[in-house]
Amino acid sequence: MIRSPIRVLSAVLVWLLLVLPVAAQDATAPQSGGSPQTSTPSSTAQPQNAATPAAESPEWTDLAKRARDVIDNGAASVEALGTLRSDLVRWRTQFSADRGAGAERIATLKTQIEALGPAPEEGSSEAPDIASQRADLNAQLETLMAPVRLAQAEFARADGLIAETDRLIEQDRTKRVLEKGPTPLNPVNWPPTVTAIGSWLAAFGREMWQPFATPTDRAVWQSRGVELGLLIFVAVMLLWRSGVWLARLRDRIARDEAESAIVRIILLGISLVRLILPVLGLFAIVRILQLMGAEGPRVAVATTTLPIMGLVTLLARWLALQALPRRETVEAFLPVAPERRAEARRHALMLGFLLACAFAVEVIAPTSADPAVSRAVSHFVILTFAGLILFRLGQLFLSQGLAARDDEAEGFWAQVLRFLGRALIVVGLVTPVISAVGYVNLAGAILWPSVMSLALIMLIGILQGLAFDIYAAVTRRSDAGRDALTPTLIGFALAIASAPAFAMIWGVRGTVLAEWWTRFLRGFTIAGTDISPASFMTFAIVFALGYMIVRLLKGVLRISVLPKTKLDTGGTNAILSGTGYLGITVAALVAITAAGINLSGLAIVAGALSVGIGFGLQTIVQNFVSGVILLIERPIKLGDWVNVGGVEGFVREISVRSTRIETFDRQDVIVPNADLISGVVTNYTLQNSSGRVVLTVGVAYGSDTRRVEKILTEVAEAHPMVVLNPGPLVTFDGFGADSLNFTIRVVLRDILFRPIVASELNHGIAERFKAEDLEIPFAQRDIWLRNPEVLRTTAPDTAPPSDHRPDQPPETT
Repeated sequence: MIRSPIRVLSAVLVWLLLVLPVAAQDATAPQSGGSPQTSTPSSTAQPQNAATPAAESPEWTDLAKRARDVIDNGAASVEALGTLRSDLVRWRTQFSADRGAGAERIATLKTQIEALGPAPEEGSSEAPDIASQRADLNAQLETLMAPVRLAQAEFARADGLIAETDRLIEQDRTKRVLEKGPTPLNPVNWPPTVTAIGSWLAAFGREMWQPFATPTDRAVWQSRGVELGLLIFVAVMLLWRSGVWLARLRDRIARDEAESAIVRIILLGISLVRLILPVLGLFAIVRILQLMGAEGPRVAVATTTLPIMGLVTLLARWLALQALPRRETVEAFLPVAPERRAEARRHALMLGFLLACAFAVEVIAPTSADPAVSRAVSHFVILTFAGLILFRLGQLFLSQGLAARDDEAEGFWAQVLRFLGRALIVVGLVTPVISAVGYVNLAGAILWPSVMSLALIMLIGILQGLAFDIYAAVTRRSDAGRDALTPTLIGFALAIASAPAFAMIWGVRGTVLAEWWTRFLRGFTIAGTDISPASFMTFAIVFALGYMIVRLLKGVLRISVLPKTKLDTGGTNAILSGTGYLGITVAALVAITAAGINLSGLAIVAGALSVGIGFGLQTIVQNFVSGVILLIERPIKLGDWVNVGGVEGFVREISVRSTRIETFDRQDVIVPNADLISGVVTNYTLQNSSGRVVLTVGVAYGSDTRRVEKILTEVAEAHPMVVLNPGPLVTFDGFGADSLNFTIRVVLRDILFRPIVASELNHGIAERFKAEDLEIPFAQRDIWLRNPEVLRTTAPDTAPPSDHRPDQPPETT
């Protein structure tokens, strides 16, 4: 059960590096606790492309019968079930292809039958030629539909057999995981285990000494001295000196520019090289043993296991160094304090080493006299050490998460650290206890997936950081790289793409993932309409193309066509908006048709949903309809000066839901279109740009009113913006409390200049009144003081007695 996590770890790396979808149809046989099984289906299990339909093939009939017998019997091995499943998947693929055979011809026949109209009701008849043609078309349709229906039935049969096979495989795997073995705490089980390990090492030593045992054996490897010497030199350099040289190069590059995105990318590349070179050195050692002539089953196992163990250990070290860097100035993926990073790195390295040791136990234990006992005791020791390390690592994460609880900037990561800490503590405490009572497989199925999940989380964080650095290096915006949308979406996509990897780590077989992927691609059915990812992709592509065409058409109309017409701004905006709405509607309909979505099948569902949506989106629909009315009737247009409910300004944009008005204070006010239709709107520039200005002025009593009227008329007529037909109108309004009041009414050529014209007219009136010695009066008031004595500056004790009596009125000034 420990060999599986190692293979799963390799599959996870391949998934994240290549980001390929799961092969839905070519899935391999399921894996069990042993070595991977490669199923090679027999020639009789292959679908045949003969004239006989696949659903009627004798090979398929035999395979289906055999599969039913195996499933009903329930005694087949996992390997046999995997081979059987592989054959069933291939036949199901063939049936899936047969279901779509002749689809174009079938669609044509259905269209022809529909063109003939509905079939006559019972007891009625139709024209003989139409009846004959209808019968002929129905016969052809039945002939074509017969193999399709048969393929559909056999497809469902194969699908059901595959589901039952998966159930049996999962039952067997669950039984193995929950299987209880020898109790490791029993002292009787320890001596055989130590003896088995010692015997294996002794036999391995004898096999390693074999090339030196006789002169003939020594002559074999001595004849290859040059090649062996070169390989030994390469192995030493790769395992010993490569790390030192690359560390010096890393320190030299990161000396002055540790925060540069390009430098971080280069340093990551150097770290990868530093990971790969020692693994190549281990392969060089394996090649040295082969050239020296070391042979035997244990040497063969060692040469296969050594590179894998080295890779697992070095990969754990690399992940720890990248997620928890040594330099304090570098931001860590997991926000662990710099003084605690070294401890966390040591724990991560030890977990990788223990995982490699667990893999070695799976290789050595079968060679002992009692494999079950040796395996149980060895895994108990390894799981106990790993559990203690996980417990300590969980304590470290939990303490860091609790310390950063009050830090707003790291609130999310503080929660993540607390969750990881508690989970690792629980796993670290539970798994040694489970293995101690004999459930070694169950303990390994909990602990090692937890370790690999933690490693995968670190890897995702490293890849997300790489995406940010690449974006910052390409855009040359290192300050905004972490806040940009594009790398954030890439990081989110990496997290989503890692979901199958997490599933495989926790025991979901690759064939099950492939089955899920197949069902996802197959889609689902709503109201008789098949909806699949391919339909969504087709819809998105066609709609995007249609939208781009609409945008291009609007651009041509705006730049080349409409400027040559006599339409005003409002008419141009209405045509462009209508073209956009109509074009998008047509693009959506074409995309739906291209995706194969039957709108008639969705009509009932859409009708039911429209009732609820109508109540929830009533206001939005009302504003949309109002926007369409605004575009058609055009009571307002872009650039108009309007007053809506006390909001006064210029219309800057008319959209499908609302209208944007820019006030004179340069503020944008969003007014719902429904308010423009149902409310009172004052449009100062609807038909033309002219408008009236009204000014009020007063003169002192005793002034010549006729002379004042003449002066005001001359001042108004002298302004270039005032229209002379109709001319200015000056009226004597009456006798005010302080002045004789006059009103000036003038019509301007452009009402947009109303504030400026009003100001200039006031200036002109003031200048003429001054020149003509006319007075503009101001209000005069008498002030009455109730207690004038409080305003006196003399002190109270020296003030003369007042002659004022309470019954007398106060003095006034």
